[in-house]
Amino acid sequence: MNLQQERIQLACETLKLESLHSEWSAIADHCAGNDHTYADFLERLLQVEVEARSQRSRETLLKFAGFPGRKLIEDYDFKFATGAPRKLITELSGLAFVDRAENVVLIGPSGVGKSHLAVALGHNAIAKGIKTRFISAADLMLQLATAKKQDRLEAYLKRSVLAPKLLIIDEIGYLPFGRDEANLFFNVIAQRYERGSIIVTSNLPFSQWAGAFADDRTLVAALLDRLLHHAHIVQIAGESYRLRGKKTAGIAPKIDQDEVNNTAN
Repeated sequence: MNLQQERIQLACETLKLESLHSEWSAIADHCAGNDHTYADFLERLLQVEVEARSQRSRETLLKFAGFPGRKLIEDYDFKFATGAPRKLITELSGLAFVDRAENVVLIGPSGVGKSHLAVALGHNAIAKGIKTRFISAADLMLQLATAKKQDRLEAYLKRSVLAPKLLIIDEIGYLPFGRDEANLFFNVIAQRYERGSIIVTSNLPFSQWAGAFADDRTLVAALLDRLLHHAHIVQIAGESYRLRGKKTAGIAPKIDQDEVNNTAN
């Protein structure tokens, strides 16, 4: 390496141009060998750095999101989940609702792919550079209660609840909340109202949400008023995707179809 190359690499390090630091020499050789202009060389350098920074940003966003796995809209089995509104889900995958700070509520029985769709929409958001956070309702309540006990609730809300442009809360109603937890959850919904999008999933119809929130119907009415004011409600009917193999073998538990049909009421 000659002195000029050392100076270039030092400048790249100083300016934190990590990709240029490792790629500029090869790009220079390529452009020189193909009779490219100085402008071509500069454009390619900048493209490499922009692409690398975008990739690092997506990796950082993905780590912050905390997804339980990788799920994609195109992997969702609409043929099995015959009750899934494909047109609406396809529209939501464009994420215009995030720009408008609107919410998405996925309602349906266990196993129909609510969490799959929520995570898939989250991955779409990450691909577009949108800061996203995924968390189960039970974990959210545990973290909120811990933060409150440690007198750092405001800091937690600012970092984990308000900072993401899209907040995904999975499995509302899976475990019932006590009164303090219900109040904390209401605080989450109230603080994000018209400020950021929320995706929630639940296997409970709205008429049964009070049972999951300390039987406080007044609180639930106020919560749903804010959550549903600017919301897309995705009602999914059908049987459990996870149990389809057992059904074929004749060992799946019997599902009350009337209960399934009433889930979104």
